[in-house]
Amino acid sequence: MDLHAQDALTLSALLERREISAVDVMQATLDRIDAVNGEINAIVALRDRDALLDEARAADESPRKGWLHGIPMAIKDLANAKGLPTSMGSPIFAGQVAEDDDLLVARLRKAGALIIGKTNTPEFGLGSHTFNPVYGATRNPYDTTKSAGGSSGGAAAALAARMVSVADGSDMMGSLRNPAGWNNVYGFRPTWGSVPAEPTGDVFLHQLATSGPMARSPADLAALTDTMTGPDERQPLARAAGRTSPLLDLELPHQRIGWLGDWGGAFPYEDGIAALTEAAVKQLEDMGHSVTPVPPPFDADEMWDSWITLRSFSVASGNHVLFTDPDTRPLLKPSAALEIERGMNLSAMDLHQASMIRSNWFRAASELFQSFDVLVLPSAQCWPFDVDIVHPTEIAGVAMDTYHRWMQVVIPASLIGLPVVNVPAGFGENGLPGGMQLIGPRAGGGRLMQLAHAWHKATDWPNRRPPQLG
Repeated sequence: MDLHAQDALTLSALLERREISAVDVMQATLDRIDAVNGEINAIVALRDRDALLDEARAADESPRKGWLHGIPMAIKDLANAKGLPTSMGSPIFAGQVAEDDDLLVARLRKAGALIIGKTNTPEFGLGSHTFNPVYGATRNPYDTTKSAGGSSGGAAAALAARMVSVADGSDMMGSLRNPAGWNNVYGFRPTWGSVPAEPTGDVFLHQLATSGPMARSPADLAALTDTMTGPDERQPLARAAGRTSPLLDLELPHQRIGWLGDWGGAFPYEDGIAALTEAAVKQLEDMGHSVTPVPPPFDADEMWDSWITLRSFSVASGNHVLFTDPDTRPLLKPSAALEIERGMNLSAMDLHQASMIRSNWFRAASELFQSFDVLVLPSAQCWPFDVDIVHPTEIAGVAMDTYHRWMQVVIPASLIGLPVVNVPAGFGENGLPGGMQLIGPRAGGGRLMQLAHAWHKATDWPNRRPPQLG
């Protein structure tokens, strides 16, 4: 048995029955990283092998903590893991070692995970292409000349290359969905607030980004969701969430699926993206669900204006001190500096107007979900692009006016905090993978996970492994 290729729940069951040891799993994990990470560059800040094997031996000799007991994980390099560097992809923080675990990492350790290192991310997680001046670029396991997406590109590539069995990610503007789609794995953006952020700074205003799980199967995705979710009493907007894993054993009722297409022409798609998603939607219909094309339910330009205002406000709020400090400002990548500066120049009424648009879209979406259980869009508007470019400047002949406009397709869910599961949708004629967003109503993540589980049983796309890696 190739332990490095097994799903996390399979490893968990084998470890619980003592058919394998945590040392076995750790050895297989590190051997796999040695074999393929040099080509992919997904795992960074990897800890010392001997220290990790000692930690695995200790896990074998200690009482079982939870379902992740003895399973290696690498943490996205935006979160703090005690004793490991947190660079956030920036030379400003390169070499900075975390003194404590972030809340999310503490929850993973409590469930028994063994933290082996970090996964690569763009600078401050900005941009859906994982490259930075600290660790370099992460390459797509299905074609190492292409991007792995981002900002959870390191996590997605590590999963696809079988270096880890589950991973954490985060998502503001598709950072779980885009890399999951481009690496042929699953990624779940939970309902906003169900996975609490760090209880620091402002805990009321910024309702855009969230952490979430990534995996090669919805069963693992659901198990990791249950570990990550749960309110934190220090955060007033954190939401309680029921357990997801037990829902997968229940029969999935008929789903009313709304296919949003290209949002009435507002979202340009590279050749083959729409066809791949339409084929996947047809397969959902063949599985017994009804599918109805949906005309644009809201003005895409208004939504975009609201999004870039609230996003710039959020980015500036967290990073303005780096922009105003003459020592750190030159070390910011241009897109980060521009976004921070834009956010700093916004007025209170700019933010109010953006929030009003967001409120109107939430009301329209709530009405839409009276007719549909799930809405569907592609997970990205283009295929994985050349790893050496910064970002696409045009799609299907349409010029992109910002560094992130090419990911506009993820905005409908992100703007109002809806749950979304990226499911692998297959491969294009170019041999590259693509994904499909399954979007549900607020607090509807459990039903989405059921649908993803049924989809996985019907397709099992992640079993189509990167051919050049073995």
